[in-house]
Amino acid sequence: MMGLFQRPASRRMLKIDIHTHILPERWPDLRERYGYVGWVRLEHHMPRRARMLIDGAVFREVSDNCWDPERRIEECDRHGVDVQVLSTIPVMFSYWAKPADALDLARLLNDHVAATVTAHPRRFVGLGTLPMQAPDLAAAELQRCVRELGLAGVQIGSHVNDWNLDHPALFPVFRAAEALGAAVFVHPWDVLGRERMSKYWLPWLVGMPAETSLAICSLIFGGVLERLPRLRICFAHGGGSFPGTIGRIEHGFQVRPDLCALDNPVNPRAYLGRFYVDSLVHDAEALRYLLTLVGPSSVALGSDYPERGPRSFRGPRSSFSA
Repeated sequence: MMGLFQRPASRRMLKIDIHTHILPERWPDLRERYGYVGWVRLEHHMPRRARMLIDGAVFREVSDNCWDPERRIEECDRHGVDVQVLSTIPVMFSYWAKPADALDLARLLNDHVAATVTAHPRRFVGLGTLPMQAPDLAAAELQRCVRELGLAGVQIGSHVNDWNLDHPALFPVFRAAEALGAAVFVHPWDVLGRERMSKYWLPWLVGMPAETSLAICSLIFGGVLERLPRLRICFAHGGGSFPGTIGRIEHGFQVRPDLCALDNPVNPRAYLGRFYVDSLVHDAEALRYLLTLVGPSSVALGSDYPERGPRSFRGPRSSFSA
């Protein structure tokens, strides 16, 4: 597949960071707009910095590289990144909200991403967000993202409230993505077992990798990847704990097909190389293993900018963002 960013062979390969997050500099008071609590508010408490607040509690502090495209471009130039793929911060998914309100917020965020891409088309590519708790609304917004806004695809969470990604209600969204040729980037959020991980930042250290593995296993065992072989889907953080446990996952499939092969008779290992992961594994040996396991063409640069900053990277080319 020819990549959108592929240059002639005589020129160097572009470095495309597929895992970066962006917010508008300002947005309406969502609690006032929708009439109930739980929404994120951005408080600009000092120059070039802001706090993300949820019902008055600080969720995260961010700097202006989270919303200022010129600052992003400056930092990318400094670190040798040619193109960023922009997506919202996952706390903005708002899958818990009323569907109409989540759609309204998604449209606001998607319009902002599209405007940023339009203003800097050689430096940014956009991924939208969807009200996944209402799959019919999500599929319609996906169509708008691709056909009207010109976005490359969407970012979704590792689950949607009580639904894992193999839930039948979500299949039409994935089917629409395949039909549109839209990329789907899966980011972990709202991790399982949070009540047992109140110390040591364990939701991020343990919960997020497990969430991503859960998402991959759900799509494999649920037959979603089998039914949609042209779906272009990528998982954040190197696929989480999935690569390190593929042996256990395959063994379970082989010895307990009565429990594992309920909806798909294909060995999970057969899907290695059929989906993408980003390179954000924080360890050189883990990255080497990942490249061997899934193949260089299935690993794309990901930095989680701006939280960790852009990275200089000489790695494999991926068509995920094509």
